[in-house]
Amino acid sequence: MIEQKRHAPRRYFVDAQGHRVLIGLSSDETAEFEALDLSPVEGVVPPATSDISDGVAGENEVRWLELYLKHEGAWRTWITQSRAEQATAFKLC
Repeated sequence: MIEQKRHAPRRYFVDAQGHRVLIGLSSDETAEFEALDLSPVEGVVPPATSDISDGVAGENEVRWLELYLKHEGAWRTWITQSRAEQATAFKLC
């Protein structure tokens, strides 16, 4: 996981069931994304032991990208709304 700086917005929140989830993803999708994110990267695992030859690595990469794009879109929307709310609150002061 990327080290969070104090100025970096958090990308996780706690959902209604108390699960820590990525913005825009369900708890199941968050767990799936994190598992795929920890999967071996092409070129790191020796070719004889990787899943590249049977197409699993390609499918995993596609699914990771789908989840990432879903999260990234929701996060960008959330950050835009948060900044707009902060600007409005600042103008009221």
